[in-house]
Amino acid sequence: MKFRFGMAVIAATVFAITFAVSAESQSSAVTPNTREDARLKAIYTAESAWRKAQPGGSDDENDETILPELPKVDEATQQAYLAHWTNVRSQLDALHVKALSPAETMNYRVFRSQIEVLINSEKFRDYEMPVNSDSAFWSGISDPPVNSFKTAEDYTHYVSQLNDTPRFFNEEVANMRAGLARRFTPPKVTLKGRDLSIAAIAEAKHAEDTPFWKPFATMPASIPESTQAEIRLKARAVIEQKIIPVYASLLKFFREEYLPGAQESLAAESLPDGKAYYRSKILEYATVDLSPEQIHEIGLHEMAGIHAEMLTAIQQTGFKGDFPAFLQYLRTDPQFYAKTPEELLMRAAFIAKEFDGVAARYFGYLPRERFGIRPVPAEIAPFYTSARGGPGVYFVNTYDLPSRGLFALPALTLHESAPGHAFQIPIAMEHKDLPKFRGAYISAYGEGWAVYCERLGTEMGIYHTPYETFGMLSYQAWRAARLVVDTGIHSQGWTREQARQYLHDNTALSDHEIETEVDRYISWPGQALSYYLGELSILKERHKAEAALGTKFNIRAFHDAVLETGSVPLPVLEEHLDQWIAGGGVGPYPEMEQ
Repeated sequence: MKFRFGMAVIAATVFAITFAVSAESQSSAVTPNTREDARLKAIYTAESAWRKAQPGGSDDENDETILPELPKVDEATQQAYLAHWTNVRSQLDALHVKALSPAETMNYRVFRSQIEVLINSEKFRDYEMPVNSDSAFWSGISDPPVNSFKTAEDYTHYVSQLNDTPRFFNEEVANMRAGLARRFTPPKVTLKGRDLSIAAIAEAKHAEDTPFWKPFATMPASIPESTQAEIRLKARAVIEQKIIPVYASLLKFFREEYLPGAQESLAAESLPDGKAYYRSKILEYATVDLSPEQIHEIGLHEMAGIHAEMLTAIQQTGFKGDFPAFLQYLRTDPQFYAKTPEELLMRAAFIAKEFDGVAARYFGYLPRERFGIRPVPAEIAPFYTSARGGPGVYFVNTYDLPSRGLFALPALTLHESAPGHAFQIPIAMEHKDLPKFRGAYISAYGEGWAVYCERLGTEMGIYHTPYETFGMLSYQAWRAARLVVDTGIHSQGWTREQARQYLHDNTALSDHEIETEVDRYISWPGQALSYYLGELSILKERHKAEAALGTKFNIRAFHDAVLETGSVPLPVLEEHLDQWIAGGGVGPYPEMEQ
């Protein structure tokens, strides 16, 4: 199991450089183009080797290898990371970018963007805030990928990793104390109740009562029983003697020091060097250099257009009341809600299969990896979003069923499963010709694509009633509203209640969803901006392609062209699609697009 280098690098992978290729080592017959390509490849290849050599590190974003240790996250290590990444940037600055081939130019732009994110993360000391309302450093290690355990070595590595956990926790707590000292914490209001996930382990009596025991409950028959017994004995000892006590210590710190001392202000701009910090987060997540004021205005403009579409959908339902009355109707009428968790899961599965039936009409390239549908684990469900998807899985939150409107389930499923996250990410993973660093997830691209997929559901015939169309539009409004709410909170002094009220008045989200979402925006500045700005970028390029290509426009070729790059910053994606349009709009997989 691989761990990131702290929560500050949620949107990127760790990069550094230990060597470069000298010009003298190049043959005189090599062209300037291939010479510069070789220099760039040397930089990111060396970086990959460096990253893989770090404690708890890997050179593959999607690698779930069980490693024997956790990453080092102490202050000295963070400063070493900063020195490495600064050196990487210096190496990149020395390149003649105009001499790079088209493929390596894209690699350069993606790699350079990631390096800038990492430098900013260190400069603003993000590692001193390894927790927010959505995730935390301790939650990442308490949910081991059970399917990754195949050999006795995997299990012994995991036992070793568990032995390393107290050291890792102590370093993270030291970072949190440093953040406390300079008023660099999530807002206090967003942390309330987040101690429950710590308490679930800290108050356990036996190893079997913790999620850490899951891999040991059923072990592969290929491992001899005597070896299994020996591994279980060691695992039980470390969980009961080290893991439970260190969680208990963390719980005491969280309840007695961290939560009472957390800052009261909601705004990112109230943090140390706050205006620059918030702009760095906009660049990290949205990958565009826009001011909070510009983004706020974009959000207001888009909300007005979506609201008009929503009014049309209401008319189509035959409902006679006004907009607020319709929202209240959707939030309270039992017909719009599943009666059991199983019903919600089965409806989601049916929608996913509906897409399978039309997929070949909209995509030339289909991923080989399938995905399953699972409920969000009970211990995190109360504070978790409505769903989340990725390679191999579509998680559906079955907690508090009266807050999970079925009218929004088709849009949610298209976003999180296919053709959204559980479709796009596997396609990116199948592009083996791309460097390892291109596997890093960039929010504006990935989330923008998933929100675009919700709109695409209209063309694909997934929405069968005006209520489901309204659900899709409500989700579009939700993402556009994030532009208004995120900038309102972090730059314009909005209160938590203002943010909640704006979502309540303009979307069909339930009050529970609104509460969890607003707290996520408060404690994760800038991330919420990536969704709608990403969709706008894709839609802009599609409209441009349709206008330029006319009857030659091929929807499958367009989608394949978007997905062939993997996660890239929005300016890089737009430049790639502009070149695709200029080349006649031919898909990257023409044999599949006949």
